[in-house]
Amino acid sequence: MNNQETEAKFYIRDLKRLEARLLELGARLIQPRVLETNLRFDLPDGSLSASNRALRLRRADDVRLTYKGESKTSEGVRSRQEIEFTVGDFETARQVIEALGYEQIAVYEKFRATYEMQTSEVSKDFGSLVHVMLDELPYGDFVEIEGTGVDSIRETAARLGLDWEAAIPASYLALFERVRAGSELDPAKLTFAALNGFRPSADRLNVRPADLKKL
Repeated sequence: MNNQETEAKFYIRDLKRLEARLLELGARLIQPRVLETNLRFDLPDGSLSASNRALRLRRADDVRLTYKGESKTSEGVRSRQEIEFTVGDFETARQVIEALGYEQIAVYEKFRATYEMQTSEVSKDFGSLVHVMLDELPYGDFVEIEGTGVDSIRETAARLGLDWEAAIPASYLALFERVRAGSELDPAKLTFAALNGFRPSADRLNVRPADLKKL
């Protein structure tokens, strides 16, 4: 484990079509679709967010505590330090984090399914594994591609028919800030119940659909 997260994110119009393409390419489902509940924490002075770092507690099929360092974006790929481990109990972990002086600043939900595939023979990283996450957020659908470097991620995006120029460097919470601008939505609640079926346009999200190519 190198404690490094290297990924690219794309806004998707047709997640089912993309999933079908993954299966055509021989990708293997390693995590069936599951609801994730994520809690974000910060210090009272907001120093984690101010320095583009994050402390997250996630509950899905297991419970994980994650620290993410300051991110750097190059050629559409975001890379940052990531330290993550599983914990036994969601509520107890939350209490420990708050006892250490951190405050919950947001909760966000998404459905996620994760596929694993190998890069092709034409890739510089041939033989390395790439993870493709299909994400359903309350405000839209996305795909994240995580690999060992820019080459493996970019090559996987091309095989999936994604427009590389549409890669999104912003986090899901940062995109939510665009969605809720001028609205009465609670900035601390990115949940399906809070948005209640509201589906903003790509223009409001300030993103471009990446699945425009016909394969």
